[in-house]
Amino acid sequence: MADPNVMHSIARLVPPGSRVLDLGCGDGALLAHLQATRQCSGYGVEIDDAKVHACVRRGVNVLQLNLEDGLSMFGDDAFDVVLQIDTLQHLRNAQTMLSETARVGRTGIVAFPNFAHWPNRLAVLQGHMPVTKRLPYEWYDTPNIRVGTFNDFEVLARRNNLNMEDGFGLHEGREVRFAPNLLASTAVFKFTRG
Repeated sequence: MADPNVMHSIARLVPPGSRVLDLGCGDGALLAHLQATRQCSGYGVEIDDAKVHACVRRGVNVLQLNLEDGLSMFGDDAFDVVLQIDTLQHLRNAQTMLSETARVGRTGIVAFPNFAHWPNRLAVLQGHMPVTKRLPYEWYDTPNIRVGTFNDFEVLARRNNLNMEDGFGLHEGREVRFAPNLLASTAVFKFTRG
């Protein structure tokens, strides 16, 4: 989440003063940005030791937890916003974690690589798994255990009775609202529980 344009696009979805839970928060850059620019408070959740230490150095409250174990330690509506930025595709229990996001937060925001972006489609047509700036790993060493598309998430959200408040794509730091399933390398959604 080093791209400031991407950080700004995600941050503008978070109401000022929100209590935020950032699942898979990495080095805490987004949560630190929300604290500094939107006066938010809250916690990051991260499993990686080095990233937990980076959060602490940044002054971000962080809990070292495995998201595969769920969010049972948090009550219903414990946070105003729950973020899953580049997290969903790494989880074995993605659908369960999406439901937990909607339970724990009044609002959920997810972002993930859009596998239907046209360069990815072209690579598959040429007989290869895509390797792009957004999906920089070869098929045999990727941390992504799931691939999803903008359209796939809309179907999953309806199936899980989530109300979509906003949905758009991102590509090279710009928001993509026309044909995001084809033209965006990242899918972004803001939703509430139905």
